[in-house]
Amino acid sequence: MDMRLTGKTAVVTGASRGLGLAIVQALTGEGMRVVAAARTISPELKETGAVAVAADLSTAHGPAEVIDRALAELGGIDLLVNNVGGGDGGEGQTGGFLGFADDQWRQTYDLNFLSAVRATRAALRTLIGRRGAVINISSIGARLPHSGPMPYTTAKAALTAFGKALSEEFGPQGVRVNTISPGLVRTSMWEGPGSYGAAVAAAHGVEHERFLAGLPSAAGVTTGRFIEPEEVAALVTWLASPHAGSVSGADYVIDGGAIKTV
Repeated sequence: MDMRLTGKTAVVTGASRGLGLAIVQALTGEGMRVVAAARTISPELKETGAVAVAADLSTAHGPAEVIDRALAELGGIDLLVNNVGGGDGGEGQTGGFLGFADDQWRQTYDLNFLSAVRATRAALRTLIGRRGAVINISSIGARLPHSGPMPYTTAKAALTAFGKALSEEFGPQGVRVNTISPGLVRTSMWEGPGSYGAAVAAAHGVEHERFLAGLPSAAGVTTGRFIEPEEVAALVTWLASPHAGSVSGADYVIDGGAIKTV
């Protein structure tokens, strides 16, 4: 299917690896001109042909600087993908509520929630002018807040609520806002040596690879496997396209059937 995105412009945050990189690859593959922001610019990101911008999106000024750079490079923004996230790393993330100090809460909210608030605020004028779209990458942790580190899952819940509220306020002005909530995605969050997955495996006394092999089943994933980043990226391209022109305020869960409620 032709997504009819050729020549359109996009900003993607958290773009150096994992979901963000897959999203950039998908959008550039559809002919979009993309500004891709990340703290560290990876070789794989450079290969996409996107304009790579190094930025710390957890700071008060970082997101606006990215949007300013994108406006200078692209002339306007048709799509903003708030993908950047973190605070779900390994060490210190598995001890429960009392194990998190104020600084960890603050850092996690700055990166997972306030980065999207700040980037969206900076981009809204051009998005309204171009009748553009915002896609927030949340997590099923927003619906299952016990399933990960509490600062991370509650920040994602705030992000999901933010998308819904934003769609109500700016939908009448032509800006579509939607959320995607992935489940177990095959990324470094689970697979890296210092990842959250490695920490959970160690806390349960299970070898990391064995833990990952059994995780989809243990998490109730009916498809029996991890989600590939490219599957989420394909959903992003559809939501960004005119084919989804009447979709606004939605939260698309892509979790392999892990959530059992209606």
